[in-house]
Amino acid sequence: MLKIFLPFLLFTFITQLVFSQKINVSGVVTDTSTRINLKNAVVALLTPKDTLLVRFARVADDGTYLLKNILPGKYILMVTHPLFADFVDDIDVKTTEEKLAAVSLTPKSKLLEAIILKSGNPIRIKGDTTIYTADSFKVSANANVEELLKKLPGIQVDKNGEIKAMGEKVEKVLVDGEEFFGDDPGMAVKNLRADAVKEVQVFDKKSDQAEFTGIDDGKTKKTINLKLKEDKKTGYFGKIDLSGGLQKNIDDRYNNNILYSTFKGKRKLAGFLLNGNTGQDGLSWQDNEKLGVQDDNVSMSMDEDGGVMFSWRGGSTDDEPYVSTENGFIKNVNAGLQYSNKWNDKQTLNLSPKYNSQNYNNRSQTYVQQLLGGDTSLNSNSNKSTHVNRNNIKLSGSYDIKIDSVNTLKLVLKANFYNTKSEELQDGITKRETGRMVNTSSSFINTNTDKQSLFGSLLFKHKFKKARRTLSANADWNLLTTNANNFITSHNESFDAANPFVIDKNQMIDNEKSTQKISAKIIYTEPLSKKYSLELAHEISYNSGKNNQATYTYSPVTDKYDAPVDSLTNNFLQKIFINKPSIKINYSDKKIKYNFGSGFGLTHFDLLDKTFNKDYVRNYINFFPSAGLKYTYKNNHSLNINYNGNTTQPTINQLQPLRNSTDEFNQFIGNPGLKPSFENRFNINHNSYDFIKDKWAYQGLQVTVIKNSITNNRIINPNSGKTITQPINTNGDVSANFYSGISFKNKKIDTRFYISPSFNYTRFAEVTNGVINYSKTFVPSFNVEASKSKDKKYDFSLNNQFSYNYNKNSNSTANNNYYTNRLGFYSTVYYKKVWSVGSDYEFTARQKTAQVSSNTNSSLWNAKLQRTFKNNEFTAYFKVRDILNRNIGIDRSFYGNTFTEVRNDRLKRYFLLGFAWDFKNKAVKK
Repeated sequence: MLKIFLPFLLFTFITQLVFSQKINVSGVVTDTSTRINLKNAVVALLTPKDTLLVRFARVADDGTYLLKNILPGKYILMVTHPLFADFVDDIDVKTTEEKLAAVSLTPKSKLLEAIILKSGNPIRIKGDTTIYTADSFKVSANANVEELLKKLPGIQVDKNGEIKAMGEKVEKVLVDGEEFFGDDPGMAVKNLRADAVKEVQVFDKKSDQAEFTGIDDGKTKKTINLKLKEDKKTGYFGKIDLSGGLQKNIDDRYNNNILYSTFKGKRKLAGFLLNGNTGQDGLSWQDNEKLGVQDDNVSMSMDEDGGVMFSWRGGSTDDEPYVSTENGFIKNVNAGLQYSNKWNDKQTLNLSPKYNSQNYNNRSQTYVQQLLGGDTSLNSNSNKSTHVNRNNIKLSGSYDIKIDSVNTLKLVLKANFYNTKSEELQDGITKRETGRMVNTSSSFINTNTDKQSLFGSLLFKHKFKKARRTLSANADWNLLTTNANNFITSHNESFDAANPFVIDKNQMIDNEKSTQKISAKIIYTEPLSKKYSLELAHEISYNSGKNNQATYTYSPVTDKYDAPVDSLTNNFLQKIFINKPSIKINYSDKKIKYNFGSGFGLTHFDLLDKTFNKDYVRNYINFFPSAGLKYTYKNNHSLNINYNGNTTQPTINQLQPLRNSTDEFNQFIGNPGLKPSFENRFNINHNSYDFIKDKWAYQGLQVTVIKNSITNNRIINPNSGKTITQPINTNGDVSANFYSGISFKNKKIDTRFYISPSFNYTRFAEVTNGVINYSKTFVPSFNVEASKSKDKKYDFSLNNQFSYNYNKNSNSTANNNYYTNRLGFYSTVYYKKVWSVGSDYEFTARQKTAQVSSNTNSSLWNAKLQRTFKNNEFTAYFKVRDILNRNIGIDRSFYGNTFTEVRNDRLKRYFLLGFAWDFKNKAVKK
């Protein structure tokens, strides 16, 4: 036994001696341009598995370096120098003294002439920012940034142009850190060339104050920054794209786009003009979001794919018709200028005027089922014809000045003026579940609305001599005024056996409404230690509003609208004062960052009903707790946990006790007794990227619990179908949203895969006929995508999204269960590099529901043939949209006890013959 055991011990000792022997690694670093040895570079060894630093050394004056006591194994060798491009390579340390081959670094000034890639990756993570190297993702000739974004792992662009990054909606797209034509994300991605972009940076942009103080205030926006190539910042480039097609049964189609940009150092000037009637370039009309105000009467519902939808509840006579560029027929003109400049790194000016007009026509059929409890329901069918003519002028500008080394000042000004003229013709029939007639109605509404919005913000920041001791002050002013003139003609008939009636209306409604908010906030930060800091803040805000509505009936005697309707006339004033002091503690370390604190708000309501000379005065105390944690447990892997508590004040339309009469069978009345709602929002998300395996993953969960939620009290007469809705406060509103994604590349078949499971859950309460009603909606979905491409050869992608919708209402024994499946295929095939054929096909299957007796499927197939000339400078193309002529517009949603399905007109098959000129000056071309 001893004879066997001793050799084993000897073998083990020798093995340990060999493998524990530490080795010196040496080499030399040279300059590729001068071919002499380089000094002041840094050489580092990293572990391949998690890129942890093993050893580093500074290069000596003679260009040599020595890394001592290195264990045998595989490493990543990285050589960096501030004036040279980084060098990265995989090495295997084996011998007793490892002398590596000479490392040659390329000066950054020479990178435009020659790029040497020893080893690299298209994605990297730097702090909180994910960075994509644009040239690593191949796109077609003259592609725009939107096509580039569709190639990036973790980023999705849907058919409507909405961008999501790591599962979250992108709210801002910047160009070199500055706004591009204001804050519309579509402007940059649709009009900038992909080959002008060096990097695509994705991050959560913090507020200006949070970026300055370094203490997170929880106010972030998912942001994409497009960093341009240096050679694209000098000279000019642009595009002229003209196309048209003669059609038989519809208006001739046309689509014309012109974009011109010129760069000179830090001065940028760009202009665009978009004109067409295909709807594809009609920018989304999101004025309320852009003005910094919220819609007066908004409700939340879930669409058929689990997305949260917001819709108008009623109550405002100047609300405008909804315009969707995906539905109906639209002619649009969009034009704008963008100017930005920076002088001496002290003054930055950014100006962006824009003009937009829309001429819109649509016909829609709407089916609505309202559950009344048990198996009883009201079923309504209506037809509506809509015509909208809008004109909008937006002006925005910002001025940053660095007063000195410790003081800065930023001024932001925005103005928005627009006029809307619309006509709506609608007729509807409501029946009981037995088929018995309940009511009929027809109406014609003519609206002329003028709105003006003014916004101003001033931010002052001061740094003290002591590090992290700061003082900042911010003041905001927001004014929105509305002048609306509505003419309403309607015929309404109720078949209530106990109380039948016929009501004809011919009225004019004048509405003057304004809301104004003034706020000021001061923040002081004090370092408590090397890692801890304290934030003290105080905010004061004043919100005032007035709503003066007068209703008149047409008089045949005078042939004028001069007979006042007292019950529909009211003058209402609103004043809300809020004092909000707060305190927050912040901790910052390399791996762990967290903050926690709270503020409390002293809220004073002063409401005056001038018509009835009645005051509503109330006082509230609200708390605003917040906490956040970020844990970077290893390189490119982070976990974020956040909590925020906020209040939402009721709007003036929700408070004013005035009944609207635009729809006799659906009326809204305000409630001056409303309390502010309080929202508890929890967020947790995780991001990871393994650049060795080229594997990207993210997961996120958001849970929201609302106290005193502002929902509805609905009184529904089952015999006449008349519904009176009033906002009330309820409890029990909960929503949860889980999103995740994983993207990886199978190198054997050179194919990238993307898998994204998610789910949405909502539960909210409202009252129907005195009975509280809890509505629950659960929508799990699963999305999978595969893509494969070869430069100038082909580009294929296949995706499928399956979602299952489950809706349960406490007022009904029946459930709404159905699935939706979308299958999409996208391809481009190149021939001799100048010819290409592109095609995309999307098939949508919608399962039948209890309200819709048959499955509803739709398909959309588009194709494009193009030929480029003169090094891709000129392009001729032929495009056909909806080849099968089967494009249909169907939208389903649930809200409370209500199911709604809307079918809209859609622009079907048409073709375009076009020619595009992508021009750029010689310096850029080089």
